Amino acid sequence: MNEVRRIIVGRTVRAFADGFVAVLLARYLTDLGFSPLQVGAIVTGTLLGSAALTLGFGFRSRRTSLAALLVAASVLMVATGAAFGTVTAFWPLLLIAVVGTLNPSGGDVSVFLPTEQAYLADLVEGEARTRLYARYNLAAVFAGAIGALASGLPERIAAAGHWSLLTVERLGFVGYAGAGLVIFVLYRPLPRRTAAVGKPASDGPGRVAPGSRRTGLGRYRHIVVQLAALFGIDSAGSGFVGTSLLVLWLHLRFGLGRDATAAVFFAAGLLGACSQLAAPMLARRIGMIRTMAYTHIPANLMLATAALVPNAPAAIALLLGRALFAQMDVPARQAFVMAVVPAEHRAAASSITNVPRSLAAAGTPLAAGALLSVTSFGWPLIIAGVTKLAYDLTLLALHRNTPESVADVAP
Repeated sequence: MNEVRRIIVGRTVRAFADGFVAVLLARYLTDLGFSPLQVGAIVTGTLLGSAALTLGFGFRSRRTSLAALLVAASVLMVATGAAFGTVTAFWPLLLIAVVGTLNPSGGDVSVFLPTEQAYLADLVEGEARTRLYARYNLAAVFAGAIGALASGLPERIAAAGHWSLLTVERLGFVGYAGAGLVIFVLYRPLPRRTAAVGKPASDGPGRVAPGSRRTGLGRYRHIVVQLAALFGIDSAGSGFVGTSLLVLWLHLRFGLGRDATAAVFFAAGLLGACSQLAAPMLARRIGMIRTMAYTHIPANLMLATAALVPNAPAAIALLLGRALFAQMDVPARQAFVMAVVPAEHRAAASSITNVPRSLAAAGTPLAAGALLSVTSFGWPLIIAGVTKLAYDLTLLALHRNTPESVADVAP
């Protein structure tokens, strides 16, 4: 199995596990007796922890190969699943959420993402990178959709076997740990390569050769920091409507059951996967930035409108419409960041643009949980839609004419 295939299969396995626990998490925590505010706090903890880990991995990438970092992340994923499957008290769970790899959102804000992106970016160039990221995301979105659908199984298994629902739900987190073990097996054989030249490291396993260590951002710092700030605004909005919080809102607002919720997010995942196929074609025709903004704007209008409709079918229709457009920007965004910096800066650029996304998304779930504790009205959806629209319009204003090749980026 070649390197690209290992990374894509690993992302697919992780996406299935993430899709499963993202839908399961809110209902499981509710079954434990936690309030919406406590659920929001745990979701916030997972995102804060992801940000800290991503930053740490970014700094570590100067001295350690990307493959070694991916192996370390898979070990942490195993530990996270095992801990969530055995601990039920609020404060210990909050601590585990902070230090672990659990991903409660519809997208991927885990420590794996920037490391995998940087690894893949060194293997291809130009337009091939956007197509590769589309494949990378497409497989993950499909798997995440299937994982979301599978999240309804614990209730059925518990009913069929006359077992405690909480016990079966906890076993779901043990399955998450098992997925981490599969990823460990996939990533362990990856060559230890430097980001700059793609050569095997010469100073021992897991180490980058001294003569080719990754450097800082240099003259590309301005554009990377600006993009990081913009992506942070987008993620702050996304934090209000992560999958776990949408599950909670649909339950509180319309009384949506587990099977119905699983089916909704399965369908949303399939629609998101289909949209990934269009992203490379759109990017080739209208550019990466326009692809990101023009597809995001209708998605965010539908998100805000879903909060205003009076019944579940209308809200679900709007959320599914949003899913069709909301993920089209992902491969274009990933490819754009990798395109505007040279190879030796990609690991740093990927970490710097992903850390603010995790940090920005970390604070808002707590606010969403607080709002849902007071009212079941969809204020989190409205705030998210407006915030993300502001990001779209600002991105378009600032970067619609930015060159999409490192050779053309001004110093």
